[in-house]
Amino acid sequence: MSSAASSSGSLNGRAPLTNGTSSHGEVGPSTPSFHPTNGTYPPPSAYSVNGYSIPYQPSQNEQIIDHLYHAFQTGNYADTTLHVHGSVYRLHAVILSRSPYLAHLMSTTPQITGQRVIYVNLEQEPEVTKEGLAIALGYLYSSFSMSLIKPENARDVLAAGCLLGGMDDLCQYAYETCRRSLSVENINAWLEFIDAIPQPTNGSASPDVLPTVFGHYAQRLREDVFHFLVVTLPEVLEVRQPPPPDAASGSTGRDVLLRVYAQVPFELFKAAVESPSFSIGSDQARFKFAKDAIELRKRGIARGNGEETVVLAFGNNYGSSAVHVTRKMRKRQLWKVNT
Repeated sequence: MSSAASSSGSLNGRAPLTNGTSSHGEVGPSTPSFHPTNGTYPPPSAYSVNGYSIPYQPSQNEQIIDHLYHAFQTGNYADTTLHVHGSVYRLHAVILSRSPYLAHLMSTTPQITGQRVIYVNLEQEPEVTKEGLAIALGYLYSSFSMSLIKPENARDVLAAGCLLGGMDDLCQYAYETCRRSLSVENINAWLEFIDAIPQPTNGSASPDVLPTVFGHYAQRLREDVFHFLVVTLPEVLEVRQPPPPDAASGSTGRDVLLRVYAQVPFELFKAAVESPSFSIGSDQARFKFAKDAIELRKRGIARGNGEETVVLAFGNNYGSSAVHVTRKMRKRQLWKVNT
């Protein structure tokens, strides 16, 4: 099978498209040429080839990886065309087979002509974005793609890496970037993210809970957000410290923390306020904070329909927490029909 696509030729009657370019001419994420730096390779050793002892040459591996990544960028000598997210990728089956997901698609897609054509519909996976997928596809060719991961796209890359599979290092690096990027500025976006993730009851798998593309990283991200809310954020905002006498109204760390907790989903809010790790002062200070937060939530700042009724019980009858948060759902009004 010969399908050596030249960079100067045409594809389906059009000028050649750089990989990741949409059919409308939209260019995907920029990927500069690959020049490996700080790469780690096995120490030079001697290998016996045809009776001769030949020293191992790390530079040759670098050249091969450079050549492969260049083939990904240009689509030269491709034998597989991938259509996804409105973009066209000219790729190479032997490289794509590193991904269990793509290997399955290739093995189940009939190959009528010399070029294997694959269509992927990701409408059910909104977290797998065009940029994240392009970086994950590039990682199949070279680890250079990891240098393109930023806090702004790390979650997208993690989703794409988990979908394609076979790239644990990329997923771990993207996950660590997500974890380190948690901040006061983006915590609301992360709260919306974890609130949308299906969560099995009692920590066990349930047939009623749809799986998420993030796999086990979903629970790890949920735990990271919880730790940020309970431990990191109060420390960063210095909530335990008394506000300065000349502090303006609404400018203290406690006020910022209140506004954040007003947006937290109820179950997470309850767990955070009752957590022994939520250290913002005395039990009285925790009780006052929870009460003020609930008042904000009652005013409609909280997402969704809010809490109909929330009761705080203060005392030592609720395990290790002196503050207990409950929610009482409002009963639906019944209409009397006269006969």
